[in-house]
Amino acid sequence: MDQIVDQNSRNIFGMVVRKNTHKDIRRLKKQLGVATIHGNKFWMSTSLLIDYLQVNPPKPQMKILEIGCGWGIGGIYCAKNYQCEVTLLDADATVLPYAQYHADINEVSINTLQLRYEKITKAMLGEYDMVIASDICFWDEMVKPLKLLVDRCYNSGVQRVVMTDPGRQPFRDMAIQCMEKYAAFYENWSAPHPYNTSGLVLDIG
Repeated sequence: MDQIVDQNSRNIFGMVVRKNTHKDIRRLKKQLGVATIHGNKFWMSTSLLIDYLQVNPPKPQMKILEIGCGWGIGGIYCAKNYQCEVTLLDADATVLPYAQYHADINEVSINTLQLRYEKITKAMLGEYDMVIASDICFWDEMVKPLKLLVDRCYNSGVQRVVMTDPGRQPFRDMAIQCMEKYAAFYENWSAPHPYNTSGLVLDIG
């Protein structure tokens, strides 16, 4: 595949990320149809996640699960820069080929899994050292299941959970509940490059 960063691609933290106008993305859309749960592009909260992980990186070769992965750029970054074993999970099977495509053009190996995060069991979580996510708590009804997922992470031995969000109220509500129960870093975060993006980061563990 052509990895040239042209007008239809972006260079994001050293990774090639295609725009929706790129011929390969248009081809995938024609083959797969439209994503149903907002996994239709690169979301700016992923820039926050990656920028934060540059300052507070995962340990090399960690086993990482990215939930609500969309195109999976956060997990791909961890695989590329920290040699982590990464699994990209999303409820929408339509987006996983986009994630695999971006792993391929950035020359990293990943696993993919189609599953709602409410369905992730303690036994499954016990296989991972770290869970990451960006922009996955955008409706009020997501607060409780995501908090329960954090509880399962803690109880299954996951060492660290890192999530970012542009600052929506559901995420704030979920993060405050986590702060009340666990030792956590919860602060505003800004990523001036490659985009001037700001929001919130929650780091538990």
